[in-house]
Amino acid sequence: MADLVVLAEAEGVATLVLNCPGKLNAFGDDMREQLVAALETVARRPEVRALVLTGAGRAFSAGGDVRHMADLKARGAGFDQVRPLLDLGRVAITKLASLPIPTIAAVNGVAAGAGLNLALACDLRIASEEASFGETFVKIGLHPDWGGTYFLPRLVGLPRALELCWTGDVIDAEKAWRIGLVQRVVPDGQALEEARALALRLAAAPQAGIRLAKRTLGASLHRTLAQCLDAEAEAQEVCWEAPDVAEGLRAFVEKRAPVFGGTGRLEEAPSPAARIFE
Repeated sequence: MADLVVLAEAEGVATLVLNCPGKLNAFGDDMREQLVAALETVARRPEVRALVLTGAGRAFSAGGDVRHMADLKARGAGFDQVRPLLDLGRVAITKLASLPIPTIAAVNGVAAGAGLNLALACDLRIASEEASFGETFVKIGLHPDWGGTYFLPRLVGLPRALELCWTGDVIDAEKAWRIGLVQRVVPDGQALEEARALALRLAAAPQAGIRLAKRTLGASLHRTLAQCLDAEAEAQEVCWEAPDVAEGLRAFVEKRAPVFGGTGRLEEAPSPAARIFE
């Protein structure tokens, strides 16, 4: 079986590529299994400090393999033959969301159905101008899966989430940015480059602060103010005892850029390639 998921690593950044461009990176054959295996590999590598997820060719992922589902239905298959596909999706989304490192989706083209929800499970999304986004399940009579009902309303609010799921409408990158679905929009062909530049910046940052911020901000959605303040104090103690804080404080006093963890200097500003609609 071909490598339907390709994993590479350099400078503390893992890049995971969905690699079935002829089918717009739809989740067919054993792509789900390969995706789970790749995420497990990332989780086991302490040297990986950030993950970039993208698709080969002109799509991020078109979602499920509709032709395969149509064949199953035509053969009279029961839901018991579909559930394993959902179970693998559940494992993939859970493993991705539980990674302690920053995760960035570089959305280079269509992100639809399960493909969109895979991108939503990442911490950040950087989109090409040519990217498009759709919760298209309703168009074939299905319900959102791969965590869409969890991530989508948290990003865009319940009314917009309902509208997207009810209509199945596909929106462009500019609208996706306006409603908070993506964080940056960049010229066509530059999504991966921009995502990797940001990932390298985060990989070079103090890891205690980066990972604890991911944890505390994520948990804040179901915590009280007092609980958030307690969590901040606990996280601050961990950061204070970490070696990077001494370097950060010295660098501030000496008016120079800090060098954290021996991974290189932090950038002073985002890449000029970024074009955020304002």
